[in-house]
Amino acid sequence: MKVEIEGQPYRYISENSSDCSNECAFLLTKQNEKYKEDALTRAAHSIITPDECWKLFGLDRLCVIGITGTNGKTTTASAIYSLLLDLGHKAAMQGTRGFFMNDAPVEGKTLTTPTVLNTYRHMAHAIASGCEYFVMEVSSHAIEQERIAGIEFGLKILTNITQDHLDYHSSIEEYIRIKNLFFQDETKKLINKDESRAQFNMKNAFSYGVENPATYKIIAYSLNNGVSGVMKHFEDHVPFVTSLHGFFNLYNITAAFAAVHLVSGESMEKIADALENFGGVSGRMEVVSESPLVIVDFAHTPDGMEQVLNALKEKEVLVVFGAGGDRDRTKRPMMGRVATAYAKKVYVTSDNPRFEDPDAIIEDILSGIEDRSNVYVDVNRRSAIAQALKDRSGDEVVLILGKGDETSQIIYDQHLPFDDRVVARELLKEI
Repeated sequence: MKVEIEGQPYRYISENSSDCSNECAFLLTKQNEKYKEDALTRAAHSIITPDECWKLFGLDRLCVIGITGTNGKTTTASAIYSLLLDLGHKAAMQGTRGFFMNDAPVEGKTLTTPTVLNTYRHMAHAIASGCEYFVMEVSSHAIEQERIAGIEFGLKILTNITQDHLDYHSSIEEYIRIKNLFFQDETKKLINKDESRAQFNMKNAFSYGVENPATYKIIAYSLNNGVSGVMKHFEDHVPFVTSLHGFFNLYNITAAFAAVHLVSGESMEKIADALENFGGVSGRMEVVSESPLVIVDFAHTPDGMEQVLNALKEKEVLVVFGAGGDRDRTKRPMMGRVATAYAKKVYVTSDNPRFEDPDAIIEDILSGIEDRSNVYVDVNRRSAIAQALKDRSGDEVVLILGKGDETSQIIYDQHLPFDDRVVARELLKEI
């Protein structure tokens, strides 16, 4: 991909050495540095760094808000984006769900954090459309691979740190180190004060929390009929109400509330009023049927599953889930333990097996379950969901975890059409 740029002695910038010519500069990153000589061989006009590219595009006109953490990135980013728009600001958002700008989708799903040049391209597009703010999710892979190189953040946010991506980072200690690496400079930052694994540069650090003293502190809350509470910021006390569910969403909402207050200068009262309009994110605690109650959620880590199941602890839950192939195997038994600890009945099935044997993935999950008397196994995801729906009775809730708003199932290198929400609705019509 080549990006056109004006006012320079070359016409294009590319991260791909094969695009290079005397009209194209090569953007050198950690990921492509081994192709530098190839770019020069192809007569690249020049070699530029991400810092230089940032200045060439004039991206300092944006306030960039970056969110990292194991869980909650997408909901927090979406809530910040929604709040800014409702408060009359122009804003863009990049992340798991795709690229959005001024309340309209621009590009579909891609990497949580794209390559440096792709992110810069999105930012330039946002500036051209009058955006003041650019909200982006920052993955641990992107931090380690320096896919956020050159970006001058206006605010960095930490949601939480629990186990994920150990297939890539090799150990939980390395994963924690990488996440915290994002917060070691003097950039303005907003840290979850209740996250004991957080390590950060204290300069320009603000905090939010429910349990511990924080710059933005929840002093009262209710989880009945949505998440509501009272936010304390110094001497200000502001009540808020949302339609979201679950204790974990209290943290996401608090982070978004605090972030918008920090970057926009809007009053807390105005932000609280706007918060009522945020309806959540597709595939995150999404109710696909109210009677019977069927919920789909993206949770795919032990902690994420525990948070979602805990949010429904007052109800009897039938949970359907699997685990992704070619990913961290160590979390699979833990997912099995969490499911059986919280759910009345567990339906273990396939997720996105990729190039792994789905039955072997299921065995990994089952190895964490001692009592399997309430465990049903079916490698076919559709029939596992169907069984849960048939078994459900009374006020029991069917919870389908792992894929959220994904619209395909990855088997080998094929993306086969499969949407948990669509499948559940189809099956409900047959019952």
